[in-house]
Amino acid sequence: MPKKVLIADDEANIVLSLEFLMKKAGYEIRVARNGEEALAEVTSFDPDLVLLDIMMPKINGFDVCQRIRANPDYNHVKIVMLTAKGREVEITRGLDLGADSYIVKPFSTRELLAEVQRLIGEL
Repeated sequence: MPKKVLIADDEANIVLSLEFLMKKAGYEIRVARNGEEALAEVTSFDPDLVLLDIMMPKINGFDVCQRIRANPDYNHVKIVMLTAKGREVEITRGLDLGADSYIVKPFSTRELLAEVQRLIGEL
């Protein structure tokens, strides 16, 4: 059974690129275009990993991360913050809230895929 990845991002071009990359790597994909959708998909889809943007409508990625980590049912879910917010204070905040990894846009697709594989135990 393929591993499941949730892409939570509101930028259509980024979503298309990530969808293509993750599907090509054999992952089952769902997409959320805002923070509320992301939380709903975590509940219904139960992903192995979430690619989480910070700047999203309704609920930002920091709050989504914090809410996922507050629920022990989702301790197995890996979270990769994937965002243009690359200042030290933002990186520290994301990791302190429970993100497993923090990748700044623009990103290398090869490095991103390697990080996803590492986090969900496929490397």
